[in-house]
Amino acid sequence: MWLAIAIGSAVLFGLAGWWMKVSQMRGGSTRMLLLALYTAGTAGFGIHTAIEGSLGALLDSRVWAAGVMIGAGSAWGNALFMKALEHGPASLTSPLTNFNIVLVVAMATLWYHEPLSLPQGIGVLLLLLSVMLIAYKRKEPLTIKEKRWFLLVGLAILMFTLRNGGLKVTDELGLASAPILFVAYALSIAWFLIPSKEIITPASRRIGMKLGLAAGLFSYGGLQLYAIAISTGQANLAAPIFATNSLVVAIGSILLYKERLSLQQWAAFLFMLAGLIVIKL
Repeated sequence: MWLAIAIGSAVLFGLAGWWMKVSQMRGGSTRMLLLALYTAGTAGFGIHTAIEGSLGALLDSRVWAAGVMIGAGSAWGNALFMKALEHGPASLTSPLTNFNIVLVVAMATLWYHEPLSLPQGIGVLLLLLSVMLIAYKRKEPLTIKEKRWFLLVGLAILMFTLRNGGLKVTDELGLASAPILFVAYALSIAWFLIPSKEIITPASRRIGMKLGLAAGLFSYGGLQLYAIAISTGQANLAAPIFATNSLVVAIGSILLYKERLSLQQWAAFLFMLAGLIVIKL
């Protein structure tokens, strides 16, 4: 059951990424997009918290501490990733930031002693290869001209590790995930309310807000299912599966924008399927 939940988390979170791409293609404001995303996500986690009866957890200081940590990982991770793309190629930036999954797998296996058989290890490796290959573009130069790119990527890895690995830590502490993610997303709203130099037109504001709300709902669904997959299964398997959410964006690009994938990117799909099959065995 946890495997289906983990796959569902990747699909839903991937759809959040897809609406972010659509907004970018239509000229939507990035700041308005992220503001709407975290607003919709906050509402989703708030309603979820109320329905499951865990509102009382918001009185626990540990929930707020975890929310701050995971919220910083989510908001700052996205901000650092976008900034890194301005100073280096996506073909390197995207795969390297996904290195956070390796750290999560290592933490779950070595620190929390989650079992990892040889077939499962091979499956995890195949999934990681698929995540690394999906962003590869042969025509894109791989030269890094600015040293700040290395710092930005390194910090983005740490921030995304806080988000993806933090949910494993809180699960081990016996804390409910919904109120933690509610706090995390609510605090992220404040970050994107800070004025920026971005020029926002009425049209870009409207596009960013509308598609950001859609992205936020799928982001809520994806992260909530990821938290459930961790609590009912193994983080060292759920995390790599969750990381394949970027392939959903690639599928959407093929279907809607008629983008052509390279041989390496087609191989990424095959590695993903093979990895899921091997883990299931």
